[in-house]
Amino acid sequence: MSLSTARSFLSEAGYGEQELDANSALMELDKGLRSCKLGEQCEAVVLFPKLFQKYPFPILINSAFLKLADIFRLGNNFLRLCVLKVTQQSEKHLEKILNVDEFVKRVFSVIHSNDPVARAITLRMLGSLASIIPERKNAHHSIRQSLDSHDNVEVEAAIFAAASFSSQSKDFAAGICNKISEMIQGLDTPVDLKLKLIPMLQYMHHDATLASRSRELLQELVSSYPSTPMVIVTLHTFTQLATSSLIEIPKQIQLLLQYLKDDPRKAVKRLAVQDLKLLAKKAPHMWTKKNIQTLCECALSTPYNSLKLGMVSVLSTLSGTIAIKQYFSPAAGKSESSPAPHLTDLVKLAQECCYHSNLAVAAHGITVLANIAISCPEKDFVQLEQDTVLGMESLLLLCSQDSSASAQATLKTALASLVRMLKGRPHLSQSCVEFLLAQLHYACDAARILICHALAAIATQLPVLGESMLGDLVELYRSAGNTSSEKQQELLVSLATVVFVASQSSLGAEVKTVIRQQLEASANGWTVYRIARQASRMGCHELSSELYQSLRTRVASEHFYFWLNSLMEFSQAERCLSGLEDGDYSGAMGAITEALKSYQKGFASLTAASTPLSPLAFQCEFIKLRMDTLQALAQLICTCNSLKTSPPPAIATSIALTSGNELQRCGRISLQMKLSMDEFRSLAGRYADLYQSSFDADSATLRNVELQQQSCLLISYVIEALILEPQTASFQDFGTLGSVQAESKYERRMMGVFNLVLEEVESLSRKHPPVSYLHTGCLCDAVIALLKVPLSFQRYFFLKLQSTSIKLALSPSPRTPNEPIPVQNNQHLTLKVEGVVQHGSTPGLFRKIQSVCLNVSSTLQAKSGPDFKIPLDTKTNEIEQRVEPHNDYFSTQFLLNFSILGSHNVTVEASVVDDSGVEWKTGPKSVVTVKSLEDPYSQQLRHQLQQQQAGAQAALRNVSNRFQ
Repeated sequence: MSLSTARSFLSEAGYGEQELDANSALMELDKGLRSCKLGEQCEAVVLFPKLFQKYPFPILINSAFLKLADIFRLGNNFLRLCVLKVTQQSEKHLEKILNVDEFVKRVFSVIHSNDPVARAITLRMLGSLASIIPERKNAHHSIRQSLDSHDNVEVEAAIFAAASFSSQSKDFAAGICNKISEMIQGLDTPVDLKLKLIPMLQYMHHDATLASRSRELLQELVSSYPSTPMVIVTLHTFTQLATSSLIEIPKQIQLLLQYLKDDPRKAVKRLAVQDLKLLAKKAPHMWTKKNIQTLCECALSTPYNSLKLGMVSVLSTLSGTIAIKQYFSPAAGKSESSPAPHLTDLVKLAQECCYHSNLAVAAHGITVLANIAISCPEKDFVQLEQDTVLGMESLLLLCSQDSSASAQATLKTALASLVRMLKGRPHLSQSCVEFLLAQLHYACDAARILICHALAAIATQLPVLGESMLGDLVELYRSAGNTSSEKQQELLVSLATVVFVASQSSLGAEVKTVIRQQLEASANGWTVYRIARQASRMGCHELSSELYQSLRTRVASEHFYFWLNSLMEFSQAERCLSGLEDGDYSGAMGAITEALKSYQKGFASLTAASTPLSPLAFQCEFIKLRMDTLQALAQLICTCNSLKTSPPPAIATSIALTSGNELQRCGRISLQMKLSMDEFRSLAGRYADLYQSSFDADSATLRNVELQQQSCLLISYVIEALILEPQTASFQDFGTLGSVQAESKYERRMMGVFNLVLEEVESLSRKHPPVSYLHTGCLCDAVIALLKVPLSFQRYFFLKLQSTSIKLALSPSPRTPNEPIPVQNNQHLTLKVEGVVQHGSTPGLFRKIQSVCLNVSSTLQAKSGPDFKIPLDTKTNEIEQRVEPHNDYFSTQFLLNFSILGSHNVTVEASVVDDSGVEWKTGPKSVVTVKSLEDPYSQQLRHQLQQQQAGAQAALRNVSNRFQ
């Protein structure tokens, strides 16, 4: 295998290979490192980051970095530079180096070179390693010496290394601070070198004394060196120091506002605005009303649009935080009333900006007004709400007919503010939605897409799109362009989504015909699939099944064919349930049967569509649960009908009196209802398990799974309340359902069904004693009401935006997969568990990993020795630890006891805890076999005892034979 083979090998996906492949790849790269050609050596060096990404475990990384250290020690400067770049790219893997001393020793030897470039590269290498060697005194000494060098390259490298070590080491920062101060204040230090030295002071934040000294020095520099570059660098270092040390932030805000107000230089003002925005994001709670007032005055008085844009951007950031409430709250200790909100400078500025010629300024003005309307109390804000709506409408009217990039960015910002404001002020939604619908007729295609997204977001939160608006939307869809451009395709998808949201019930024939004709005329296959996917999410399964069916033969892979075929079957299954009618119990049984047939076909196709790289685990489990839920609902209807087909016997009353169980009056239906209730509770538990295993799912998908779980709990609860235990049943557990704000049309429908069922059950349980036909009829009606709500297939069913997985490595590990690990029963086994958190392209999109929970348990499988019976409690170890990953790596150890001789299965299972403290059962699970052996000393004693017992028995036999 050549170096090119190793390169192609490392570019593969990295799933399912043997661990030996990592050693093979490292050996091939090592051959490249030992090559006589400089090009092959450099190519081998730059391939190491891919090796680390594919095999991110310490054993391999340690070996690789030691080889790179040898190249750094023995190679030329270009090779050293390549090794430096690899080290900087692999910063998160540095802590996995096991032999840190040896690695640093090989790198540090180059610092004694006569070549200043080699020394400079070594200094940068040491700076890149500061996170793992923060307290190395020889590195500190070399950096101090190099700061006095006469070579500019070496001095710049020393500054980089000093900054890196200052951020990691308190001792180094305290020791180097005086030297940096002397160099900055020294007359022989060039100005350009001072500009590079000053930013180092931002790392002097390890204690209050050091931060105070650095701040005094910066204050002196600002007054002593008034040149523009020096003021800009000093002020920015000031800000960075304040944000890191978390003290003096109010003073820094005042200082920046002072320069913004008084300094005539535009560059200084721009830097002050940038740093103010940084402080607005970092510490908005430290902004006082006076600070915001000063910023408003500066923005009102400045003649420069660029500066006004920056200042309004700072106010836009502050308006979404607690600072805006502090601004409008009356000052403590002042008896006079604060001015009306629409008379304050902040509102005046925002209203002025809303109609500004610069669209970016107008967008920020709208954002400020919307955030004020959302955050502040409603009194005295009626006029402000009207001004905000008028400003938004004028800006939307202006931007919707302009297809430039700036206009579309402004339109997107304004629509996002509108969606947020309508969520907090729902009484404004109807007029705003009508305005957006009217604007769709005149807007350009790019603006239409954004307006459709906003309409869909508003209608998802609030039921404002009615059937009366559907006609306009259909006409818009019919008049959509017939070109195959990207904007037109996106417009077809966006308009279809709004149509689906607007249709309160199933789509009409005319609507489906218009959509179908438009898709046949101008849509490509991907657009058709996206529209079908949206139809599945919105519950329009009749249209989605037709679209999936038309797409099946237009794909090039059999996996895609099976995927589309499964989606078609699922849509057809849900389509069977859409025609249910209240009171038609036999029709409901037939519909469920037909739906289960389609679901079984679809599940077989879904299984065929899965691959090792895409196992479709969530989809398979969700469909399994849906099928089992439908089966349980059908069984419940049969159980309710059994009250008619198999009524209680004549002696049921006497049996109930004899046994003391009132449910015996009902006959066999009571036992069947108990089984049905247990089945629904089991389904609810399985939905909870699916929820806990879906760490990467979006919130809408998780809410959908939660609703399915609640529907199962509701049915089990209704069974208990109506039939099994009506006296003890309580409705308080479900009393909060109506108070939860629904986030989607599907959730609103499900909540409505939940509340309706609970009201009927509560009224029935008070009026009639159980069990009568009224009770079973109420149960059947609840089942039909749940089935009539079209199931929503949410985003995670089709698309995985966040991908998170954990890879575990256990040591000691067996040489072969089936070979047990031997351990003596009088010793403990130290099991080391290492893990790596692997992310997709968008890590932490929905939630982030805070810690990893590792559970280690061992189970006795086979017992050796004379007493071969396995005890009842076979779990010999049960330990749990939580570890926090650092740079996506974690490591911990477990001490396990195997005092019982025999074979034990050791299971290591990982789960993650997110930043909200919620635990998710993500896996993976690793199993190793341990064989507990008897220690030699005990074995020797047992053999001696057996020999003594055998000798005593032989002597007894001889004595008995002599007297016979």
